[in-house]
Amino acid sequence: MRVITAREFRENQKDYLNIAETERVIIHRGKKRKPVLLVPINENTETDIFFSDPNVLNSIKEGIEDVKAGRITTIRDLKNIWADIL
Repeated sequence: MRVITAREFRENQKDYLNIAETERVIIHRGKKRKPVLLVPINENTETDIFFSDPNVLNSIKEGIEDVKAGRITTIRDLKNIWADIL
């Protein structure tokens, strides 16, 4: 893991983007700003980055499995969705 300043990142952006493909890069942005984490997005980590709450991620995975297994409800009338749900 590398910890750098925002200025260092701006001056060597290409280098740090390449480094981030193999290790995490933390960019400090000053005293009043939160640091950011620079990581690559791939098939395995994409959902983890966007959904850091494990409960949300598990719900999404369960929903995908429900769709694959055919456990779905078809809504026939968008103006009266409760008729199909209940």
